[in-house]
Amino acid sequence: MTFNAYGVWAIYRFEMARALRTLWQSVVTPVITTALYFVVFGSAIGGHMNSVDGVPYGAFIVPGLIMLSLFTQSIFNASFGIYFPKFTGTIYEILSAPVSSIEIVIAYVGAAATKSAVLGLIILATASLFVPLHILHPVAMFAMLVLISVTFSLFGFIIGVWANGFEQLQMIPMLIVTPLTFLGGSFYSIDMLPPAWRTITLFNPVVYLISGFRWTFYGAGDVGVGYSVLATLGFLAVCLVIVGWILKTGYRLKN
Repeated sequence: MTFNAYGVWAIYRFEMARALRTLWQSVVTPVITTALYFVVFGSAIGGHMNSVDGVPYGAFIVPGLIMLSLFTQSIFNASFGIYFPKFTGTIYEILSAPVSSIEIVIAYVGAAATKSAVLGLIILATASLFVPLHILHPVAMFAMLVLISVTFSLFGFIIGVWANGFEQLQMIPMLIVTPLTFLGGSFYSIDMLPPAWRTITLFNPVVYLISGFRWTFYGAGDVGVGYSVLATLGFLAVCLVIVGWILKTGYRLKN
């Protein structure tokens, strides 16, 4: 069976057009939220903390802010993208079209990852208006941005397939991903924690993703960059396995 590039492009283009129709929610709101984080954290905490690991506090929190938006937006875009056709019943039209299950995943996940990566770059540009930024490894930064966007878009696709209602759609991002992100060193270095709490924090997988992304900016992180890359690739592999199982069994798609 040949790859149906036209079918993938049609779904991808539709998802991207939906983002343009909801431009305020997709782009403007996260940018305003980022600005508020700088005002609150930069003024309240930055005034009492000059630097972290030699990096001005305002610049230090930029990678964490980008990751916070990237995690939530990747999951939201992908989960809502596949859940809404299930909710309206149009998923059966997509499944009956001459587009394979793998091509459907590529289209939905690709669109969600694109929107999230673009949003990450917009937030980066917004942050540069508040603090001076210097990205030590720009190619690695962009690679990590894309890799994490794809990984969490796959995770969001899984949530969208699994969810039976809008409450379940929001449950994991709000109750699990966001708290783990706040506790994963987004706005502080875990080296600032007491030894016992630092050990506990190392069991938080989000720590490795944020640390690896921060390394691309400043050449240093809370954990080794190798561990960060392995953690990201490991989570990606788990998501790929689960998505493969969904495609094989038709779990909550064909029944």
